[in-house]
Amino acid sequence: MSVDCIFCKIVKGDIPSKKIYEDDDLIAFHDIHPISRVHFLIVPKLHIESLAGCEAQHQALLGKMLLLAPKLAKEQGLIGFRTMINTGREGGQEVFHLHLHVFGGSDSLPRV
Repeated sequence: MSVDCIFCKIVKGDIPSKKIYEDDDLIAFHDIHPISRVHFLIVPKLHIESLAGCEAQHQALLGKMLLLAPKLAKEQGLIGFRTMINTGREGGQEVFHLHLHVFGGSDSLPRV
């Protein structure tokens, strides 16, 4: 855990969130600045700064995050959805704790 990390504070319960899932490894909650009708984050409880900081030992955790995404998306009423991991400042990362965005439920998502 990092003392100054907002996601570590959410994991510890020091900052409230609209939680939709939690287990020993992960927590998922609604984004406070959604870009679509449904927009939530899947965050590992282990503080890893970014995807670029992951190593072979994180493989199972990364797989667990990706497999959880469609399950939670369906529970949130999404048929289709998009996932995104911003990595590094130049990649648009604002909170330096690995997290997976899952969003959808809007026709206004740009095609990429």
